[in-house]
Amino acid sequence: MNTLATVLLSVLPIAAGWAVHVWWLRGCLNTARRDPLTGLRTRDGFTRRATALLKDPRAVVVLADVDKFKHINDTYGHAAGDALLKATAERLVHYAGRAGVAGRLGGDEFAAVLIDDHGTPADLLAVLHGVLARPVADQDPGVRTTVSLGWVRAADFPAEDLSGLLRRADEAMYAAKQARAGTRRAGLGWLFATVTGRRAGRTGARTDAPAVGVGA
Repeated sequence: MNTLATVLLSVLPIAAGWAVHVWWLRGCLNTARRDPLTGLRTRDGFTRRATALLKDPRAVVVLADVDKFKHINDTYGHAAGDALLKATAERLVHYAGRAGVAGRLGGDEFAAVLIDDHGTPADLLAVLHGVLARPVADQDPGVRTTVSLGWVRAADFPAEDLSGLLRRADEAMYAAKQARAGTRRAGLGWLFATVTGRRAGRTGARTDAPAVGVGA
């Protein structure tokens, strides 16, 4: 019995040390999956959660891009730009709710997967578009802009994975930005690739004419 107790006592520090190490590693991993400015999931963390959510037939994939962000940075400074990004992130998280997920893909580009409980995603996105355009609290009133949104209902393209759905949402978002329409839904209609194609230099650019249509 004394021998067993002695062995256990000798092992405990090692086990405790390993547990602390595992806890530290998990903390590092979680930190790596969070954007330090906004606290949102970065691309890797967002992809993991979003992919799981796409199993829900109510899932809606959204891509959001801040309009004229460079102008805000150049005119009011990077601190103002950072405040705008933080506000955009907070508002997007609020609308994603516990059931959805939001992430920052880089720069002024955000993505989200929302769970549409009422079958009216266009209404939800219209409200979100208005919320994202509100002035930032405690900032110069001039520090305001709109956010162009492109979205796609995952159930409309059951063969597409998250990457494919994000490309469609991106094409719709770019069409909305070009038309100053605010929001645009990826649908089954065809538009010119030069208008709705993913912009040069962006990951996942397509060379074929994208399937993008105006939706309500």
